[in-house]
Amino acid sequence: MKSAVLTDLNPELVNVYRCVRDQVETVLERLKEHQQYHSKEYFYQVRENPSADPVERAARLIYLNKTCYNGLYRENSKGKFNVPIGRYKNPKIYNPELLRSVCTALQIAQIEVTPFEAIADLPKDSQDFVYFDPPYYPISDTSNFTAYNRYAFGSEDQTRLQQTFAKLARRSIPVMLSNSDCPFIRNLYQDFPTHTIQAARNINSNARRRGKITELLITSYPAPLKCLPALESNPPDHPAPDSRQYPG
Repeated sequence: MKSAVLTDLNPELVNVYRCVRDQVETVLERLKEHQQYHSKEYFYQVRENPSADPVERAARLIYLNKTCYNGLYRENSKGKFNVPIGRYKNPKIYNPELLRSVCTALQIAQIEVTPFEAIADLPKDSQDFVYFDPPYYPISDTSNFTAYNRYAFGSEDQTRLQQTFAKLARRSIPVMLSNSDCPFIRNLYQDFPTHTIQAARNINSNARRRGKITELLITSYPAPLKCLPALESNPPDHPAPDSRQYPG
């Protein structure tokens, strides 16, 4: 039977996934209430009054994500969600079909609050697969925002992540990582195949800069997975660190 391990350092996000997996109908009931009462005044009332109950917290985070500015998740230094309300006419807060399908998909998943280094020993062989989606490295001085919660993710963390990536690759574990398309990341993963992709981005202080941008997918194997759309691949000029061919 297939299984998955999903990890993140944000306990609120992990709580959402666990509650959707284990108590989706109760979460939906609460989201239906949020949909009914949604207004500017209600948004700030919910934002400023977090609950201790796991299901209430999960529904609150989904509600805030669907109604805050650009769906951004951000905390202040005290761990308090501080994104203002967005400008949406009819935000889809209550979406039972979607959440029930997510619930079904998550039945095979173990979901934990865990740092990325801790998962390095979980995959056993080339039949396993690891995907990393870290906070992206800033591509400009004005985009220097890597702390969606109170804990920043800077250059040293990106380097530690690369070391974990390389450790898995040396064991012939298929690994994929996404990040921003910039010299720092390209240099950090210069020993691995790099694939340039187009991605849509809606968060930028300058509206003209929103839209399609390039991002990177880095893999521990020579070719992208068949399930991915056609990619503009830039394979390395020299083999991976241990000179082995990785499964693709």
